[in-house]
Amino acid sequence: MTIILIVMILALLIPLYEAWQDEDIWQTMLAFSSVATKAAIMILFISVLRDDQMIGVVGVIILSVGNAGLMLLAHIIKRLNDAL
Repeated sequence: MTIILIVMILALLIPLYEAWQDEDIWQTMLAFSSVATKAAIMILFISVLRDDQMIGVVGVIILSVGNAGLMLLAHIIKRLNDAL
């Protein structure tokens, strides 16, 4: 099971590397959104392994609410940059 977590962590780093190379704020925010989604999936995986429902609830809240605010912020920043 630990090899699965190591692979998940490595997959978590791919969008950060892509965002580091690009200057576009939209791509950077999308990369952070992808990281948040992958971290929530890892939280759900760990909650199943530990048979702990409270950790699973945290993962579900991150999946359902976390990315919406991040994407709204990215859209606002993009519109501000386009206006200038």
